[in-house]
Amino acid sequence: MDALTLADLTILLVEPSRTQRNIIRARMHEAGVDNFLMAENAQQAFEAAETSSPDLVVSAMYFEDGTATELVQRMRASTMISDTPFMLISSEACHHTLDAIKQAGVIAILPKPFVYTDLLNALHATVNYIDPDNIETDLSTLSLSTLIVDDSATARRHISRVIENLGIKDISFAENGQEALDILERQSFDLIVTDYNMPVMDGAAFIEALRLKEQWKDIPVLMVTSERDGAKLDGVRQSGVSALVDKPFDMEAVRSILGHVFD
Repeated sequence: MDALTLADLTILLVEPSRTQRNIIRARMHEAGVDNFLMAENAQQAFEAAETSSPDLVVSAMYFEDGTATELVQRMRASTMISDTPFMLISSEACHHTLDAIKQAGVIAILPKPFVYTDLLNALHATVNYIDPDNIETDLSTLSLSTLIVDDSATARRHISRVIENLGIKDISFAENGQEALDILERQSFDLIVTDYNMPVMDGAAFIEALRLKEQWKDIPVLMVTSERDGAKLDGVRQSGVSALVDKPFDMEAVRSILGHVFD
């Protein structure tokens, strides 16, 4: 079976502005993407997604009947389209607003106006997400047991999908740092992937507790976060995190990081 290419993608473009739709389609065409479905609002988009099962939804943030965050959350709750990749193209700069859609599991967030190379990278990330055979490095031979720690069920599902696509199949879950510590008392892991902002015990406190235990102090930890507070992130780095990974959780970036960690 031939590998999936950009030309094979069917894109559902959700954008109320005709001008913006034309701009995005033109840049997509440059990348070799020409198969499009169109929607102008959230309800049209949801119905088109369930009916036609596009490979990728590319969306603006605001519509007359809602937001992209509400749309992607509704999609994640649908058994038919829960895993459909979602890309946001928006001029929205509010961290709190963007964090909500990042938690829902998006493949990429691009600004308006966007840089063509960023669009191309996001499209390739979509191809890798849909068809893991496109990824050059397979980590399955390492037989890594992995613990994913995140209070969002949607984020846990998205992260596990990316990890599984890299060839890692032995995956367990915890909803916060304290639950993760409890699980570690009973089970050993080769890798931990944790969120930063969580109730009960956040990612920073979890890593600090982890590093205090002799049997856990050398476990590689990736922190997946949309946190932008430099002081907080500096503290996390000093506590012993192996790498910080931005949300959206990019497969190529994770593959590269894990390749270095387990080289």
